[in-house]
Amino acid sequence: MTQRDLDGWTIAFDLDGTLVETHVDLVGTLNRMLVARGLPAAPMDSAASLIGGGARAMLQHGFERAGATWDEADAPALFETFLADYVLHIADHSRAYPGVVATLERLAARGAILCVATNKRTDLSLLLLDRLDLTRHFAAVVGPDKVSARKPSGAHLIEAVRMAGGDPARAIMVGDAPPDVGAAKNAGLPCIVVTYGYTPIAPAELGGDVLIDAFAQLETAIDRLIG
Repeated sequence: MTQRDLDGWTIAFDLDGTLVETHVDLVGTLNRMLVARGLPAAPMDSAASLIGGGARAMLQHGFERAGATWDEADAPALFETFLADYVLHIADHSRAYPGVVATLERLAARGAILCVATNKRTDLSLLLLDRLDLTRHFAAVVGPDKVSARKPSGAHLIEAVRMAGGDPARAIMVGDAPPDVGAAKNAGLPCIVVTYGYTPIAPAELGGDVLIDAFAQLETAIDRLIG
């Protein structure tokens, strides 16, 4: 019988670049928009610097890098176009990273509350997680539209943990990018950084408490933090 040694602890996860590899579908939608406007497509290896701040930020950076002038007045219409395409292709190529499902199951068996704190809109996050049969693992999936302030605000993380039924005083953030580490620091929580995700800054320079190279290393990292 598995010892429930994580009872009372909440583990909050970022989504894109932490739980799920999503860049092919995200950049794919961006590129269809760029090409339709006669602009050059963004290379897939640009995902690290495009993803992490949410779809609106990705759109702006993507258009600016393609040489287009960004006009905030056009942003709402562009965002709606992005959403319409992305919803159709949200799980064409996106997949959970190796070790995610088995690790989440083990953490739950040990008593941990699991939640998602992401800058991806909640409905899109749930759609993606549903398509990949991952929603069942989480007590709450919390995008920026469900909280008072988005990551890197600590409020996003604290409110997500509370929505999951957890105690922010006994919580850990797991992420891949500056907003995740920033939210953890602002909330006064430890942060585990995965090195395989989407970040314009080297993972070792983000300021997390523990670095892991694979999701399967997460349990050891959690045990180290709470030990």
